[in-house]
This record gives sequence, structure tokens and C-alpha cells, in this order.
Amino acid sequence: MIDNKEMTTRVLAANHGIAWLLQSMALLKAQPGRLFFLAMLLQFMMGLTQVPVFGFLLIISVPALTAGLLQAFKVTSEGGKPSPGLLFLPLLSGTHAFRMLGMGALMFLVGIVTVSLVLSGNELIQDPELLSRIEQGDIEALASMDQGALRRLVFAFLVGIGVSGTLSYMTIPLMWFHRRGLGSALTEGLKAMIINWKPFLLLGLGLAAVMIPVSLVAGILFLWAGNAGSLSIVVLGLVMILLLAFQLLLFGTQFCAFRDIFGVETSKHEPEEPDDGQLIA
Repeated sequence: MIDNKEMTTRVLAANHGIAWLLQSMALLKAQPGRLFFLAMLLQFMMGLTQVPVFGFLLIISVPALTAGLLQAFKVTSEGGKPSPGLLFLPLLSGTHAFRMLGMGALMFLVGIVTVSLVLSGNELIQDPELLSRIEQGDIEALASMDQGALRRLVFAFLVGIGVSGTLSYMTIPLMWFHRRGLGSALTEGLKAMIINWKPFLLLGLGLAAVMIPVSLVAGILFLWAGNAGSLSIVVLGLVMILLLAFQLLLFGTQFCAFRDIFGVETSKHEPEEPDDGQLIA
């Protein structure tokens, strides 16, 4: 664990953006089975978000679970083998857990406000019953919407995810690896992304270039699943693996970017318990 006083924010050249993408791919190649298992475990847990009360706790636990995946990438980068327990390590780390839950609540609130602002003025999309059916995966509810409303709904969710993701991209690893408080991590994380806008822009372009074939293949597989009969489960499984691979690639770039900008102490030990006084920056 790196002490706060020793931390510096590096300003990097644009080509680091592509380097992060390549480094993330290398980490995935080093431990594909273990990292995929962690990602599948995370997705299984996210499938339980519809459960009352427990589901909300899972939603605000996303930053902590993300930190667990980042810890898995750290272990992989050191030549180790990430264990399933790493996913839950931040949730069991005392002060870290409260910070992460606070970040999760903030992301949830920001996401809701952002989506509401984008959808303002559209009564059909704002129908609580319709939105509830969509959240539960009701295909008929989606089919009942006109194409314009559906595109706006998808756009709103993408904007909400984008805003929340930007806020958390550097904030979560700062809270986990550098023991920063929520306010301090948010400020320093956003500042780091702004002053390093060139590599992050190149990273975004690189991820978009990867996402294009991923989307095309996933779309083809979805269409194939509809006509595959008994093989549809296998085809959908391939889609899931493809999407999980892209998700892991994103987490990998998050770790690599943070490591280059802020630094991560190389250690075979798990992060130590933070000081209680560090809860608020």
C-alpha cells in the first residue's frame, strides 16, 4: 500500500492509451480462466439485483466488487494467481467497505438523475410500470415502445453509465490502493483524467475499435440463437463469454491506467486495513 504523501499524479503521453489496451490484453492472456470466473461470479451477483433490499445493497456494492477485480488484475500483474475471494476482499476490509458503499450510493444517485434528465418530457418512457417491466427483462414491454422512445431510452442508460463510469474510473482504485477518502479520490481522479486527456482519448478510440467487431459478432450470435433451437443456450453462452471478455478488458485498462498514473506498490500481501481517520478526505 502506498502512503498518501508519496503519491504523485503523472502526466503521460498519448500513446499510453494504446499501451493500456495492450497491457490489459496481456493480463487477460496470463490468467484467462481465473479472471473469467471472477467476472462470471460478478455477473451472477448482479443478476440478483431485482431482489428487494438485497438487490439495492448489491447495486451500491458495485464499487467494492470492482475494486476486488482490480486487485485480481494486480495479483495477475505480479505473476500470481487471483483467487475468487479477492472479489469480496474490499467488502470485508472495514473502512474501505464504508467508502465503497458511499461511492456506490453516489453512482446510483448520479445515474438516476442523469437518466431522468435525458428522459425528461417523454411520458411513455417515464411510466413507472413500464420501466419496472423493462428492468425485469420483459421483452414485450420493450416491444410496446416505439423506435424513437426505445432509442432515447437506450441513449439515456448509456449516458448514465458513461457519467457514473467517468466518476468512478480513477476514484475506485484511489480509494482501494491509496486509501483515499471519497471526496479526495473523486477530486484527484477526475483531475488525473483531465490532465491525461490525450491517452484517455486514444484509449477510448481503441476500445471503440474493439467494440465494433464485438457488437457485430454478438448481434449475429443473437440472431443465430433465435434460429438455433436446442443450440440456442450454447450460442447465448458464447455471447456471454464475448461480452465478459470485453468487460474484463475494460477493467484491465482501468488497472493499467491507474498503475501508470498513480503507481501501485508491488507486494505479495493483501492491502492492509486503512486508518479509520481516512474515511473522509
